[in-house]
Amino acid sequence: MLLHNLEHFDLYHLPAGQPDWLVALDKGIWDTMFFLFGGKSYLIFALLFGVTFHLQFARRAAVGEDFRPRFAWRMVLLLGFGMVNSLFYQGDILSFYAVMSFTLLPVARLGSRAVLAIAALLLLQPWLWVAVLQALPQPDARLADPASWAYFGRAKEYMTGGTLLQTYLGNITTGKAAAVLWSWENGRFFQIPALFMLGMLAGRAGVFALSDANRAFWRRMLVVAIVCFAALYATTLGLDAAVSGGALRRPLLVIVKSWSNFALMGVIVAAFALLYQRGTLVRALRAFAPLGRMSLTSYVAQSVVGTALYYHFGFGLYAYTGATVCLLIGVVLAVLQGLFSAWWLRRHKQGPLETLWHRATWIGSGRARAAAA
Repeated sequence: MLLHNLEHFDLYHLPAGQPDWLVALDKGIWDTMFFLFGGKSYLIFALLFGVTFHLQFARRAAVGEDFRPRFAWRMVLLLGFGMVNSLFYQGDILSFYAVMSFTLLPVARLGSRAVLAIAALLLLQPWLWVAVLQALPQPDARLADPASWAYFGRAKEYMTGGTLLQTYLGNITTGKAAAVLWSWENGRFFQIPALFMLGMLAGRAGVFALSDANRAFWRRMLVVAIVCFAALYATTLGLDAAVSGGALRRPLLVIVKSWSNFALMGVIVAAFALLYQRGTLVRALRAFAPLGRMSLTSYVAQSVVGTALYYHFGFGLYAYTGATVCLLIGVVLAVLQGLFSAWWLRRHKQGPLETLWHRATWIGSGRARAAAA
């Protein structure tokens, strides 16, 4: 929510005429937020996605059922939610997760070592290493702009001047193409399935359960993640000076940044898990539980509200708001969503979209009839 507001929901624009102190504050907030969460939050979500898959798979396996066919149908439904959300926000992640989740089906019954090896291979970014090898004979070759840039340029035209209908149609076509190409160019097609698999392995190992052994595990993980991030971040900063050729530097930079983001994600997850293991966060997290239980509804709702606030067809706030104001707007919207979620769940078992997704997932089964009752 906070990062999407800072980005004006993918409508990047710096407002003109702001005082110098506000420009400096905006830059500080932007840099800090993206250092901490940019390229890391979606990895955390992917990790949790894998954990959830394991919980569902194991629960059905315990009663002698294979959850994979039902999961595949569930992901088709999620793709539908994602495509609807893409009308409002071209950067929708639901459709990506839905498609890439099918990588879990062939590995669900593999041994943990085999799954770990596959995940490690994906994290290495094999396709980008092909680009590195191709660049070695001519490392100084001039590269064309990434293919996604042209699509993002066309998307900005309708975001800043289009009607409601033009924006929705543009998001589902031009905007979707831009998001897919950008994700490919930045290695997310390999990172996301890898995190799904690591999340599944974390669920298998029960590393989030409260125990002395898990506290020791997360302490070790925190140290390893900090050391890896420090080394990779330093490498990222020094890559421009170390590699002069643009054709070689571009894929190397994407590779190292993807590893650096993964390491910092590890720092965040390990620190969070340790605080939870010690009971530090348990009470505080209860306030966020309703928002978490209605995450699908909240995610789609923020796309509808956020784009209406910032895009031309709505209030057009992109032209007037920098990172500081956008962060405040994001906080207010998040609080309102949390309050609404708490209010809704006092009256219903699930959020509206969660209920629809659950019932459609189990259509044709006794569970669907029980849920409807």
